[in-house]
Amino acid sequence: MTRTTWTDSMNAAPYLVAQLTDLHIKAGGKLSYRRVDTAGALRTAIDTLLAAPQQPDIVIVTGDLVDFGSESEYRFLRDLLQPLPMPVRLLPGNHDHRPSLRAVFADHDYLFAHGDGDAPVHYAIDAGPLRLVGFDCTVPGKPGGRAEDAGLAWLDATLAAAPKQPTLVMLHHPPFHTGIGHMDDQGLENAPAFEAVIARHPQVERVVCGHLHRHITRRFGGTIAMTAPGPAHQVALDLDPQAASRFRMEPPGYLLHWWHPVHGMVTHLAASGDYGALHPFFDANGKLID
Repeated sequence: MTRTTWTDSMNAAPYLVAQLTDLHIKAGGKLSYRRVDTAGALRTAIDTLLAAPQQPDIVIVTGDLVDFGSESEYRFLRDLLQPLPMPVRLLPGNHDHRPSLRAVFADHDYLFAHGDGDAPVHYAIDAGPLRLVGFDCTVPGKPGGRAEDAGLAWLDATLAAAPKQPTLVMLHHPPFHTGIGHMDDQGLENAPAFEAVIARHPQVERVVCGHLHRHITRRFGGTIAMTAPGPAHQVALDLDPQAASRFRMEPPGYLLHWWHPVHGMVTHLAASGDYGALHPFFDANGKLID
């Protein structure tokens, strides 16, 4: 029997997925809520990604791409994303407008995989060794989401078509309660049915979401579900069910999903911004610095 060593396993090729979410871009760089520079925050997040020791192989954005769904906002978003040299895959959130998104990103063929106009933006794509499945749970004109029966049937069939391929499922609304009452009030309807579909497909390595503007993790459907933080403002962490709907300018960030053929998927929470130089733990003689 040949034993796989740690060194051997690390020589296998990993694949890195960066997850941004809840960009809330406004046309012309207008401040969101009259105080949040969401365009500047996205620029900082992109600069951070591009300055990292390892750049992602692909970037996914899990909804609320813009603030009011206008074509002018999407055109500005397109300009802001231009510095990214790797593929970018978009998914709408409750602040988005499917027809406007498709009009401005008409060259993103995957956005039309399930239809055009106001049809749900469901899609499945191969990304290196992974399969990325986008599930559009948005309900036009509503802050909350819903896992519609037709969408669940599509998701079930799509996952069944590639049972051996490690898969990352993306949607905007988290399919679980978070304890943040005002956000749970606009969560995902029919979440138990969504969880039942996920549970039937053990190749699903992650269910990744946005909407909450915080990093939250939960065991879900035999896998792990999580939300990503926002690159700008974060929803206030207040677990009182009656707490007001508020945000705070906490440290921004994004998620890095590191897939390795031996070690599986590991998710890192990454801070967005410049935090200064790297500093050594050990001196030139290999001794811990005292």
